[in-house]
Amino acid sequence: MRRVTVVLYGATGYTGVLVTDELVRRGAPFVLAGRNREKLERVSAERGRGAPVAVASLDDPQSLRRVLDQARVVINCAGPFTLAGEALVRAAIDTGTHYVDSTGEQTYIRRVFERLGAEAERRGVALVPAMGFDYAPGDCIARLAANDLEPLERLTLAYSVKGFGMSRGTMRSGLEMMKGGDVVYEDRDWHPAPRGVFRTSFAFPAPIGEQSMARYPSGEVITVPHHTRTRSVNSLITTSTVAPGPLASALPYLTPALALTLRTPLRRALGRAIELLPEGPPQEERRAAEFTIVAEARAEDGRLGRGVVRGSDVYGLTAVTLVHGAELMWTEGYDRAGSLGPAAAYDPGGFLDYLTGHGVDWDLERPPD
Repeated sequence: MRRVTVVLYGATGYTGVLVTDELVRRGAPFVLAGRNREKLERVSAERGRGAPVAVASLDDPQSLRRVLDQARVVINCAGPFTLAGEALVRAAIDTGTHYVDSTGEQTYIRRVFERLGAEAERRGVALVPAMGFDYAPGDCIARLAANDLEPLERLTLAYSVKGFGMSRGTMRSGLEMMKGGDVVYEDRDWHPAPRGVFRTSFAFPAPIGEQSMARYPSGEVITVPHHTRTRSVNSLITTSTVAPGPLASALPYLTPALALTLRTPLRRALGRAIELLPEGPPQEERRAAEFTIVAEARAEDGRLGRGVVRGSDVYGLTAVTLVHGAELMWTEGYDRAGSLGPAAAYDPGGFLDYLTGHGVDWDLERPPD
């Protein structure tokens, strides 16, 4: 029988250190893995209570397989995932190791489902990308809002995030997301996202209220259709989340040009500039960030369902969602396999209930018939 071990890959980054803290809190045996032994040993000594370290490179598949060989689960925090994630997923499949990660990159999530899911299912391995603060609660509340209403005409997810200071890793992933390649889900299939000006609004619960929205290439556009029968998935984010102050009103017009610009050498220059920034927001600022996610399900017969998730400390919550997901996987009897959204990998109501102990609240509304 395998030892109950978690491998944390990308342990020295901003999110990886927070996941290390959470693994220590759970008392689970774990290994800190990545490319730089000196940095890994520092995290082990300062935050990991002397946890063992293992050096493995994403361009050395044998080293990855060697590190994962005795693990039940690997948690991947090393992005940008579009550039670096697939090698670790393939090593997880080869070694029979369940996999979760913190990606926000829709293009990568789609790749995990389309290229790697079938082989993972044959091997009895669960692949659950997009387990961060946003897509894990979002995918779960979407599934619960749709209960008893399928088939749906449309499922809409709307995000409002305030006070969110990005880590360097998130910024690097953001550059990958903004250069294009994202999709929309319409008429029961995925299509390239339109590049023109997009303007709409959405009514959040009080005190947020009506907000100007931008199209959001979120993970649920990929994950929700795999577990919920719906004609369309619509994902939105408040323009004030993406562009502060006066820029928010101009965002619908700036986005198409920005996507084209990021296909030029400017993207490399921005990447170098990101490396000069702090690793991530300080603790007080991190904990002050707040989010609201609304899922609205409209059935083909006109019935409506609505779910709301609220929380704070987006990076701290990401550490909790990753480790709790891994914990459910390393428990004896876990038998789900293939590429899965969080709501398919776990019980969505139970997962959200667990998060209520970490500053999250959620509820469902069903208008009377």
